Amino acid sequence: MEERSGRRIVITTIGSLGDLYPYLAIALGLKARGHQAILATNRRYRQRIESLGLGFHAVRPECDFLDDPRAARRYTDMRWGLIRLGRELFLPALRESYADTLAAAQGADLIVSQIPLAARLVAEKTGIFWASTIHIPFFFFSGDDPSVFPVAPILTKRLRVLGPRVWGPALRFAKRRTRFLGNPWYRLRAELGLPPIDDHPLGDSHSPTLVLALFSKTIAEKQPDWPPQTIVTGFPFHDEDHTELPSDLARFLDEGPPPIVFTLGSAIVADAGDFYEQSAQAAAKLGRRAILIVGPEPRNKPASLPGGVAAIDYAPFSALFPRAAAVVHHGGIGTTGMAMRAGRPTLVMPCAWDQPDNAARAERLGIARVIFRRRYTASRAAAELSRLLEDPSYSRNAAAVAERMRQEHGVRTACDALEGLLRRAHPSTTTRAPN
Repeated sequence: MEERSGRRIVITTIGSLGDLYPYLAIALGLKARGHQAILATNRRYRQRIESLGLGFHAVRPECDFLDDPRAARRYTDMRWGLIRLGRELFLPALRESYADTLAAAQGADLIVSQIPLAARLVAEKTGIFWASTIHIPFFFFSGDDPSVFPVAPILTKRLRVLGPRVWGPALRFAKRRTRFLGNPWYRLRAELGLPPIDDHPLGDSHSPTLVLALFSKTIAEKQPDWPPQTIVTGFPFHDEDHTELPSDLARFLDEGPPPIVFTLGSAIVADAGDFYEQSAQAAAKLGRRAILIVGPEPRNKPASLPGGVAAIDYAPFSALFPRAAAVVHHGGIGTTGMAMRAGRPTLVMPCAWDQPDNAARAERLGIARVIFRRRYTASRAAAELSRLLEDPSYSRNAAAVAERMRQEHGVRTACDALEGLLRRAHPSTTTRAPN
């Protein structure tokens, strides 16, 4: 049996925990196969990453808005939040991102990128092989499988039926009209002496050799207009697996029927508004037990809680969701994937970005109902949850989705694909299957 020649692999990602965890899972998978995996991401995650024995390199921009309610409200606006993130956070920091990524890539054999703005330029400038990734179906911008856009979520959701003959030309037109947004990227590219290209840096920046779609085929199948070099891996889950529930939470779960779990993940929780107050009242209206995962901000915890409702800062979703009656969440892709794997029906309250699209995909699977944030009240949430819990088809569909997902192995498939690319980039590399 041949011994592995370990390679240095730099993985870039920026954002919330939902943007970190898939790449953390892949990095740990590569480490188990004998490679040196370095996560190039925000400073806020350094301790978490290094505690797992992985390499770390800081990359800007920092996502400080995740801790600032006022900034969070600006960047999680349903209509303009995604555009503001691009124009006010990512593009203005492009030179810093390039410098940080270039430093992280010194001696690298492969670059794996989430947001390819800087990573693509580094790969082209240095000649290092790179793989691009998309862990959110929304960002494939497909005419064959149109996304629900946060600028007009209800309208674009209804217009999906027009199909690729309408959506294909419409998306091409939209890319031409928004190409100016990438001007800072084009300028930096020219300064680096790289040849001009027509690619839209915010919509077409795919690796020519390998694109990893880091989600389940149950939520999005590969489409004819996706890059042909795309591999749909399944979700690469990392939720501090095998972590036991805190003793007081485990005791609460043991003392009664499965509760409804309410959470806003790690991105929206900074600007929770009255979500937890309304959720506690909804549970009371239904006479149901509930767990509110309120995050580290004390103001998110309701001043008084109905009987049978508990509020906690955090719990590992992989351990908690399977014990829930239903999960109410914001529609972030990480939380959506966790709820799907747990086989539990969901009520989704999309707030911004890709969340309306994720919510619509879950709804089409017959595992979810949807309330938009501006309409989320205790009465509406109670009514939707009542339908979700009383109609057995939602639970049946959720169980079937979970069963199909158990056949997928996101980390293994992603690592296999990356090692295949390494063999093409470095033909002398030999491999030995992990034990």
